[in-house]
Amino acid sequence: MIEIDIPGNKKLMLEHLVLDYNGTIAFDGALIDGVKECLVELSQKLTIHVITADTFGSVEKALKDIACKLVVIPLHHQDRAKMEFVKQIGCEKTVSMGNGENDRLMLKASALGVAIVSGEGAAFETLASADVVCTEIRSALSLLSNPLRLIATLRL
Repeated sequence: MIEIDIPGNKKLMLEHLVLDYNGTIAFDGALIDGVKECLVELSQKLTIHVITADTFGSVEKALKDIACKLVVIPLHHQDRAKMEFVKQIGCEKTVSMGNGENDRLMLKASALGVAIVSGEGAAFETLASADVVCTEIRSALSLLSNPLRLIATLRL
């Protein structure tokens, strides 16, 4: 668990990290350099879930050495499937990260939603649904390892 008390805002009691795959922790189906090490570190404090339609068919192999739970969803209604997954594990104890239009509902439903704008870009509605926007995934993941950065961004 990661506890973060954000002055004037909210207290986070995070148990789950939900990650989109392509465009968030992977680019063109390949895990982004440095992500594996970040996830290995965070897996000591959080249960990590990767939720994807597995567009490139590469996710299982890419995640084989990382302590995480893989959730493969159908191609249709991905936005609702991701949101329902977050609700199932508990919105109030979940941080989610994504970039696509299909991630907007899970970011909005989570206690902390982080939009990632990297090589694939990010959907406007997803940016508007996030609490924080980062320009690359390693920076976003480091917010959880170094919560003072997150506090500086979200305090009132």
